Parts: sequence; structure tokens; C-alpha cells
Amino acid sequence: MTYHPLVSTDWLADHLDAPDVVVVNAWMPPVTTPDAKPVYPNSHIPGAVFFDVNEICDKNSDLPHMLPAPHVFSSAMRKLGIGDGQTIVVYDDFGFYSAARVWWTFRTFGVENVYVLDGGMPKWQGENRPVNDDPVRRPERHFSARLDHSAVANLSAIKALSASGNGQILDARSAARFTGDAPEPRQGLRSGHMPNALNLPFTDLISEDGTFKQRDGLEQAFKDAGVDLSRPVTTTCGSGVTAAILTLALTVLGTRDVSLYDGSWSEWGARDDTDVVTGAN
Repeated sequence: MTYHPLVSTDWLADHLDAPDVVVVNAWMPPVTTPDAKPVYPNSHIPGAVFFDVNEICDKNSDLPHMLPAPHVFSSAMRKLGIGDGQTIVVYDDFGFYSAARVWWTFRTFGVENVYVLDGGMPKWQGENRPVNDDPVRRPERHFSARLDHSAVANLSAIKALSASGNGQILDARSAARFTGDAPEPRQGLRSGHMPNALNLPFTDLISEDGTFKQRDGLEQAFKDAGVDLSRPVTTTCGSGVTAAILTLALTVLGTRDVSLYDGSWSEWGARDDTDVVTGAN
């Protein structure tokens, strides 16, 4: 059976009370509004647990919300009551932002049955489905984290791909940030993009109703960006969050050889030993 990483609001509503289904509210404030507060304490899908991307991360890194060590992730999931063998559905207050990052994190640590709620909280609430502010306390469960190293690209790998021009580095940032016409929202970062990178703003994958585009629309978006879906792709963005939306779309399309550059522009754009170019490719 082909794995499809999205579930509909209808599916979640039908399975909300299933004992093996865990709903996860993914949270990270947008970089443009860092003081934004989560809505979770006041309104969440019943039974959902709260996953803060800025907290469940590598606290020893100077880069934002880098992937944590396996034992750190296992401990955090155990405390949330998420365990082996469960079906995990991740949703986002904004529709699509940090939910894909949390989905990718679970997948990277070996979880197979993890999905993203298509349309997220906006679609769920727009359909007048239940929400509440009840505290959620799940009993601790054993969680086994097995890091898939092939899913994560580091600086040296990206340097090699960029220099050779043989790989496909796909940047999820806006076109203006990619070309260098708009400043980076994070302080101290140069504007522009990696040599030989391609650009596909993650917003180009989302339909007007806030759900993912259908397969033909996704395929066209990648084609327009110059991506060959039969070849390996490495996704990147500002800090490794919206890059996961590209990874999610590639997974929908069945692309298998996909990695994500965890440091993304927060690392590349801050260094003096990395090349930066401006303008469109």
C-alpha cells in the first residue's frame, strides 16, 4: 500500500476517539511575528498534545530548532504519551507551517504511521468541528527513536551539492528572499541563495482553500521550478521548517530520495565560508 502523508478532516473526525490515534498540535511562531502566542491553551482539537518546535530540539546548537538527539526526542515523546505503534496526526494552527516539520521529525526518527491534517486548524474550525481547552494528560509510553541519517543533510553535503551543480537543492523561501530583493527576517544573515539552488516557495503548493494542491497541481509546481522528480532532492528554507512542506509534497508525489538541510539559511547565510548569489537562476 502506497504511503500518503495527508489525512482529511473527515478522516480525523471519524478516528478522533480511536485508542491508537494521537493528535499533535505543532507550534512555532512565524519568524516575522516571533512574539505570537499559541492558541493551544485556549483552543485545540480534543485530546491533542502540544509539540513546541523551539523546545523539542537540540538546545546545544546555536542554530534555531535543530533536530534533537534520538534519546532527547524519545524522552520528550514518552512524556507526551506518544509511543511505538500509534498513529500520529499532526496539525497546525496556520494550516501549513510547522506541522510538516513535526511530521518530518517523526519520520526521520523512524515513525511510519504519521500524517499531516490537510488544511489544519483553519479547515477544522471552518467546518465547525469540535475544539476545547481541556488539559491533556496522556500516560507515558515507550518510544523508540531510530535516526534515518539519509533524511538529514548537513553543511558539508550541501556545499558539495552546490559546488558541483549536479544535485537538486530546492529552496522554500519566497522568491524575493531567494533573489536577495527582500532582506532576511533573521538578523545577521546575508540575502540571496546558494549557487545552483532552485526556488519553489512553499505557498505555491497550497490551494486557495488552505489545503494541499491536488497531484497534478503539485507536479506542475515542481516542474515550473525546474525539479526533476526522478532525481534526488534536498530541501531547504530559512531554518528547516517550511523546507519540510516541500518534503511533504515530494512524499505525496512518491519521490523517495529526499533529504532536508536542517541548518538551512540560518546556517548558510550566517557563515563567511559559503557562497551567496543573488538574482533569479
